Amino acid sequence: MNNEDLEKKEHECHCNEENHECECKGNCKCNEEIDDFEESEEVLILKNNIQNLEEKLKASHAELINYRKRKDEEVATKLKFANQDIILDILPVLDNFERAIKLQKSDDPNLNKFLDGFKILYTSLNETLKRYGVEEIDCTNKEFDPNTMEAMLIDQDQTKEDNMVLEVLIKGYILKGRVIRAASVKVNKIN
Repeated sequence: MNNEDLEKKEHECHCNEENHECECKGNCKCNEEIDDFEESEEVLILKNNIQNLEEKLKASHAELINYRKRKDEEVATKLKFANQDIILDILPVLDNFERAIKLQKSDDPNLNKFLDGFKILYTSLNETLKRYGVEEIDCTNKEFDPNTMEAMLIDQDQTKEDNMVLEVLIKGYILKGRVIRAASVKVNKIN
């Protein structure tokens, strides 16, 4: 090292180092206030890129939250109506029990005991379906509702109001607020 290098080394500023007092004796710029810093074009581009990436991150985060909500709602709906298929398969069996119960009582005591057994089975099956949220759609003497009923026959009865259900042909059912089978009915049309 020559003398010039030694002099430069002696005058190097170490003020920014930790626990070091300024020994520059005015030869450094550590105590001067920095005037308005003019940002370079590259710094502005990088700041703009950072801002764009932050916005994209926020949008992605919001999209992820919405996706999770939709999936949670889908899963909850699937769980709520998970029994629907098996219930739809059981409903025709319930209909057959009702038809058998409607048979006239006969003089044959064996047939009456058999029908009494059907009534017990029907009641048990009906109660089980109710525990799982299945409700019968009440249609008799009600106004026809296309949301819960299907008009299979039209008849004219002057003693009843127009558009009233005259007879329920096949019962309809609701599972936890959703119509799973519309009631098939006979509707009164006076016109």
